[in-house]
Amino acid sequence: MDFVKGLPAGVYVGQTTLMHPQAKPSLTPELEGFNLALHVHDDPYRVQQHRMSLLNELSAYGVKQLTWMTQTHSTICHTVNQALSFDALTGDALITQSKAQALMIMTADCLPVVLVNRAGTEVANLHAGWRGLADGIIENTIESMQSGPAYAWLGAAISQPCFEVGSEVQQIFCAKYPDLVTAFEEGKQPGKFQADLYAIARYILQQSGAETILGGNQCSYRQAQHYFSHRRDPKTGRMATFVFMQ
Repeated sequence: MDFVKGLPAGVYVGQTTLMHPQAKPSLTPELEGFNLALHVHDDPYRVQQHRMSLLNELSAYGVKQLTWMTQTHSTICHTVNQALSFDALTGDALITQSKAQALMIMTADCLPVVLVNRAGTEVANLHAGWRGLADGIIENTIESMQSGPAYAWLGAAISQPCFEVGSEVQQIFCAKYPDLVTAFEEGKQPGKFQADLYAIARYILQQSGAETILGGNQCSYRQAQHYFSHRRDPKTGRMATFVFMQ
């Protein structure tokens, strides 16, 4: 298991990939690989096997629980420090001040963003597609933390050359953040733009006080051997980004 370097001691961050030695065979070719999502019409037992394999892998570092959500492209943020009820949480961001609890976010082109405070005593994990970024998922998560994030890590997401959006998306961001005009390049078709999710997230994080921003150099669409991509394959699995404090 590879972890992100450059974070406070005792904070572990990483992202699963399509290939994994514990991946179970799939009867659906499009879902072949280490899929961790239950909502993509995969065999639920197969997905739970993958999740248990991941928990067993992380338990070597003290993890006792993986906290998942039903993600809805919202700005809803939950703070999780106690045992969860049977009902799954609905939202797109998780925060904890508890050790041994891994916060899990699933993506397949959207941007996973991990936040860590300076002391390494509070972490957050959030799912940021363009809608979430425009609506304020990063700002809302930071406001919900007890202490501001000094560190941020950006996981694998779709890169600018592969992410075409309409002019209405460009207008939404530039109306809210005029400086983000540089995060959009004109596309090949009239009224289309190539959007840079990484640049958008970095700008918002910098405006929100994050001092060290790591990652942001992958492409889920282009790196087909490593990552699921919904734009590349509409029926596909999901990776998981995790953060926990040992």
